[in-house]
Amino acid sequence: MNTAIVLAGGSGRRMNSDIPKQYMMLKGKPVIYYSLKAFQDNLHIDDIILVTSDHYIEYVKKNILDDTLDKVSKVIQGGVERYDSVWEGLKCIKESGYVFIHDGARPCISQKLINDCYEAVVEDGACIAAVPVKDTIKIADSEGYAAKTPDRNTLWQIQTPQVFEYDIIKSAYSSLYRSGRFNGVTDDAMVLERFGEHHIKLVYSDYRNIKITTPEDLNTAEMFIENIF
Repeated sequence: MNTAIVLAGGSGRRMNSDIPKQYMMLKGKPVIYYSLKAFQDNLHIDDIILVTSDHYIEYVKKNILDDTLDKVSKVIQGGVERYDSVWEGLKCIKESGYVFIHDGARPCISQKLINDCYEAVVEDGACIAAVPVKDTIKIADSEGYAAKTPDRNTLWQIQTPQVFEYDIIKSAYSSLYRSGRFNGVTDDAMVLERFGEHHIKLVYSDYRNIKITTPEDLNTAEMFIENIF
């Protein structure tokens, strides 16, 4: 059983909106629809769990889910932090397989990326979508001055989906909650890095697989989405 956990618990704070970004309209559909549709249409995905805030559970069921999204088996309440929401999703999975964890605010996910991640996780057990960094990166000191320039050839910008064998990521998250060492955890790969010994394969992704964070991102996503769906 291969499951996609789609996270839709973010806010609209940086969008200057009272509506969470994943429920804003993009080409006539809510942003979250495109992620759900991508996993719905993929042959490797058997089940979809949507994790959202308590206020939007009924909204999703009434206004987004229909017969074309019948792989969505559960719409559940998330937690305070991203890792809390992922943990809630992981606890709902009862059968081992592969788990695709995806930010619902990334609507431009393609079938090719899902397929490439599937091939990588079958081979390596853990993988994450990523693209090489294009710009020079500076490490700042405590006073805001440029202190160091890392080798750009070793730097990747991490995206989602992040995909794992269920037992591997469930064990790592269990260790996270037993230890209480939540500081600095921003993605699932960090949980495995901190509490596991499994190598994580970087899967070459697509620069169009952007995360909608600011109003400008919606305009960019509109240009990209037509070439994906």
